[in-house]
Amino acid sequence: MAEKPQPVRVLYCSVCSLPAEYCEFGPDFEKCKPWLIKNAPELYPDLLKEASEKEADKVSEQLQSVGISSGAGNETAPSGQTSTSKQEEVKRLPGGKIKKKEKQEVIIEKVVRNKRKCITIVKGLELFGIKLGDASKKLGKKFATGASVVKGPTDKEQIDVQGDISYDIVEFVTDTWPDVPETAIYFIEDGRKVSAA
Repeated sequence: MAEKPQPVRVLYCSVCSLPAEYCEFGPDFEKCKPWLIKNAPELYPDLLKEASEKEADKVSEQLQSVGISSGAGNETAPSGQTSTSKQEEVKRLPGGKIKKKEKQEVIIEKVVRNKRKCITIVKGLELFGIKLGDASKKLGKKFATGASVVKGPTDKEQIDVQGDISYDIVEFVTDTWPDVPETAIYFIEDGRKVSAA
């Protein structure tokens, strides 16, 4: 008699909720790394190497700071500071490519279709921790029009709102989401980025 196959046990990441072996393709691989090192080190042996290298870097930085405080090597302090600030801005993508950290800004663009119909495109709300689905519902309700979340030309999600609502949208965004400052909102006019403030 044939043996009954056993079910496969899948380890799911508690950060991104994907199977652990697919975390690197998820939206927040950087946030998943500590969990993966602790719970699934056999899947990503490179992460263990990175973690040990980072610890070695921290020790060397501490040694340098001791040398700086004693008065020796004052010239190395500024270059060390700039390299750490650059490391914060730079993000590694799968394949080793480097991606710079995105600025937190909301970009509003008005697009005219068929010479009379307008669509207002809102990009960047997700950088402030706002769910785009909820934001599109609020925008559609406030301006009594259709609003939907779509993928833009760069495969990033954006909100398309039917009609020209650029006259009132800045006030609505700053009132509805206080985390978004008016200085971080920009309009695209004639191909140039213009501050809304």
